[in-house]
Amino acid sequence: MFEYLVPRPPDAIIALMEACKADKNPDKIDLGVGVYKNDAGETRVMKAVKEAEKLWWKEETTKTYVSTVGRPDFRQAMVEMMFGEKNPVITESRIATAQAGGGSGALRIGAEILKSAAPDITVWASTPTWANHIPLISSAGLKMDYYPYYNRETLGVDFHDMLDHLRDKAKPGDVVLLHGCCHNPTGADLTPAQWDILAEFLHNESLTPFVDLAYFGLGQGMKEDVYGLRKILEICPEALVAASCSKNFGLYRERVGLIVVVAKDAETAKIAQSQLGSIQRKIISMPPDHGAALVARILGDKSLRKMWIDELDEMRTRMIDLRRQLSEALSVQGAETMAAAVKNQNGMFSTLPVSVEQAETLREKYSIYMTNSGRINIAGANKNNIPQLAKAILDVL
Repeated sequence: MFEYLVPRPPDAIIALMEACKADKNPDKIDLGVGVYKNDAGETRVMKAVKEAEKLWWKEETTKTYVSTVGRPDFRQAMVEMMFGEKNPVITESRIATAQAGGGSGALRIGAEILKSAAPDITVWASTPTWANHIPLISSAGLKMDYYPYYNRETLGVDFHDMLDHLRDKAKPGDVVLLHGCCHNPTGADLTPAQWDILAEFLHNESLTPFVDLAYFGLGQGMKEDVYGLRKILEICPEALVAASCSKNFGLYRERVGLIVVVAKDAETAKIAQSQLGSIQRKIISMPPDHGAALVARILGDKSLRKMWIDELDEMRTRMIDLRRQLSEALSVQGAETMAAAVKNQNGMFSTLPVSVEQAETLREKYSIYMTNSGRINIAGANKNNIPQLAKAILDVL
């Protein structure tokens, strides 16, 4: 029967990564894959993770299953960190949670519970959005559509167009997928004032927010990066949140994520909790434990937590500085709009106004690897190659 299978094209990001590996140019710049890299181009295990692993190795006595929804200490620590310990949705027992296989697993479980609750809704995603949002959510059987978000001419957020489109096209009960911070692929985030307006808008239009929080701590700071999420929880009676520990804890291959359902009341949250366990059982049965145990240990230990926050601050500060350097290099050569956008955007990513052909030229002529959409991972650059990068970008435009 397998002879009837149809070949699938390789994943674009993985193909880009392989092409970069094969490039022998010693001055190549890898801006493709979404992982944090230091100045040496390394993705190192974070210090707090190493220390937590040492402690866990001594203490762990079994590898038996935890539960279909994962570790209670991990889930509680994550929710308190994101929402705030005294957030009413916690104190009123209005949440249901499940540990997931990374942020992707959290998104898929979220899509499945939406399908169970309201199979005829539409999930609205930004234009553009993370490419994997589309198959992760649509493969659960949900309809997807898109709202305007990023303007490739101004390199900023089309906030009014976003609201106008959702007001005209979305129906009550639909779900709006939002990037909580560090928008992937553009780096263009909503301001606090815009989050305030958006939260009220969603509530007034009876739209349910689904917040993807994959990069919190890597934008403007831990508190700043969850401002939008907390404002939504303050205003909207229902929400979903998908969180990832891949980037901010550097636990990429451990697959550590969390899905949170925020319900109108405690009784509904109990029902949602039973649904999360049932959904996970049907997909992967039990989530992996090791990475979640490390996160729980770090967040529950004052010394380890401080060590983690300090290193996270260093990572964020470095990316902000790289943005400043690239902005200055672009500005000197006359690209003022691009320079301002790169400086003001947040997190790992920016989307540059390059065509597919220009992205290909950057790879073939300059050994600079970015996606065909123009997305760059700023953490893949360093202070030594910023001038080379800026010159090459402007050469192809």
